[in-house]
Amino acid sequence: MKREEALNGTEGLSAKNAERIAGHYREILGLTEEDPDRQGLRDTPMRAAKAMQFLTKGYSEDPLQILRDALFDEDYSQMVLVKDIELYSLCEHHLLPFFGKAHIAYIPSGRIVGLSKIPRIVDAFARRLQVQERLTNQIKDCLQETLRPEGVAVVIEAQHMCMQMRGVQKQNSVTTTSAFHGQFLKEETRQEFINLISHKLH
Repeated sequence: MKREEALNGTEGLSAKNAERIAGHYREILGLTEEDPDRQGLRDTPMRAAKAMQFLTKGYSEDPLQILRDALFDEDYSQMVLVKDIELYSLCEHHLLPFFGKAHIAYIPSGRIVGLSKIPRIVDAFARRLQVQERLTNQIKDCLQETLRPEGVAVVIEAQHMCMQMRGVQKQNSVTTTSAFHGQFLKEETRQEFINLISHKLH
């Protein structure tokens, strides 16, 4: 990433693209019968363009490679769980945010991955235009393809602004999605995972 791009907030994406996106935002503001030239909105198109570039930076990241860079041979065969991973994404239907937590577990089969890489792949997939169902499966498939573990479990709990701010306007609704593979298809293993993410560890 070039230093000037990091400083201006484009996160490695071209300034030319930011200018083009800002131009479209300016046009949208005009179509809402606002005045894009008034003081409060003058810099909004570029701010919005930089925000959109950041919120979709996952397209330039390779989640599989993120995991491959931190694989280690290890003789450990019990569940590895990372819970309460914060996630923020954009609903592809309305371009409104959805946000919540991901709980991810896998059972190693001779290889483990650096723990910090699991939240990183969540971000890599979440920082795209998404639906929660696909996001859940993408995380599961990425772990399965890279680690080849005995099993993978992913649960995402999220609130969707497209439901809370518009449409049905249900402010307290939470959407839960899950994806299981391998050993987690067994009731006993799956229930152990559910119990662990449902209770605080003391």
